Amino acid sequence: MNPADFTELAPGTLATAAQGFLCFVPNPLPPPTLHLGMSAIHTLAQAERALGKLAGSGEMLPNPHLLIGPFVRREAVLSSRIEGTIASEEDLVLFRVDPEVENRTPDTLEVQNYVSALEFGLKRIKDLPVSLRLLRELHSRLLKGVRGADKSPGEFRNRQNYIAAGGVPIQDARFVPPPVPEMKQALEAFEKFLQAPSERPFLVDPTAARGTTDLDQALAVPERVLRATPRRIC
Repeated sequence: MNPADFTELAPGTLATAAQGFLCFVPNPLPPPTLHLGMSAIHTLAQAERALGKLAGSGEMLPNPHLLIGPFVRREAVLSSRIEGTIASEEDLVLFRVDPEVENRTPDTLEVQNYVSALEFGLKRIKDLPVSLRLLRELHSRLLKGVRGADKSPGEFRNRQNYIAAGGVPIQDARFVPPPVPEMKQALEAFEKFLQAPSERPFLVDPTAARGTTDLDQALAVPERVLRATPRRIC
């Protein structure tokens, strides 16, 4: 990794692993006291107001899923594009009508898994809080029948991975997440942070947590996928 790519605003530091390569280690949770400027406070108020309107609209519908469904599909399509997986909302609708359509659009099943995982999560959090267990359950659904299905779906990784072009050694990788022991410590702190009482606005905590925990790199994603596909870096 290039140390120059990491500014003082990065939510972590670079460290040298026992094997000699540089890796990124996130800052500990909870984060230090957050000082929000007036612009951030204004944006936060607008977001909370918009969510309140959305919640109110949902309560007026006999089936709130009619309102949530299109947002879930759009989120799945846009987020999957970041991963290099391309499918349209029309592809998802056609896939639900006839799954054989997937044969003509290979990426559609991956995006449909994203939708299925989101829908499962929305139901699951009624009985199970946001936790490492829930994340593993979601991950197992994301990889069902697609790339990485044979690489321990629903499990956290037990070896080092990294992001680079094919054939590039880890020493020249674009990004190297924490080694496994540090990853486990970060995940445990992440879970405790999410479940602990907080006086911060509810939109702030997930943002702060995502800045210090890279779940993409914690879950057991195949190295070939990591090296060949652009992935999100927290």
